[in-house]
Amino acid sequence: MSIRLSPDEAWDVIGRSHTGILTTLRADGSPVALPTWFAVLDRTICLFTPNGTKKLLRIRRDPRASFLVESGERWAELCAVHVSGLIEIVEDEPAIDRITEALDEKYASFRSTNQSQATTDYYASRTYLRLVPGPRLLTWDNSRLSPPGPG
Repeated sequence: MSIRLSPDEAWDVIGRSHTGILTTLRADGSPVALPTWFAVLDRTICLFTPNGTKKLLRIRRDPRASFLVESGERWAELCAVHVSGLIEIVEDEPAIDRITEALDEKYASFRSTNQSQATTDYYASRTYLRLVPGPRLLTWDNSRLSPPGPG
C-alpha cells in the first residue's frame, strides 16, 4: 500500500490546511521558512506580503520557493504535502480580487480586530504572490499504512 496521495487528494489536503510554511532563499542560497496564510486557486498557492518585507526582496531576487502543509500528532497520523515551484508577483486586478476574496473567505473569522494603527498601516500596502508548482508534489499520509497483524 502506498502512502502517497493522488494530485486531487494532495490539493484537497492543501486547501483544507490553515497555515502553510513558505520557504524562500537568501542571496547565499540558505533557506528561510516562515508560516503564512494562503488560498488555493487553480492549483496554485496564493498569498500576499507587506511591500517592505525581506521575503519580497528574496522572491524578487530568486523566485524559487517551496511550500509545506502538514497535520497529525502521532506518527501514524502524519500527513503532508510539499510543493516546489516558482513564485510570481500578481499584478492584474482580476487575479488580485480573486486572491483577496479567497483569503477573506478563508480567514475572516481569524483576523485580529484589536491591532495597532501601525500594524494596520504596515499590512495595508501589499504585494500579491502566486506559487506555481513544478511537476511533482511530494506527499505522504501515514494513516494509509495498515497496522501490523497479530504476532
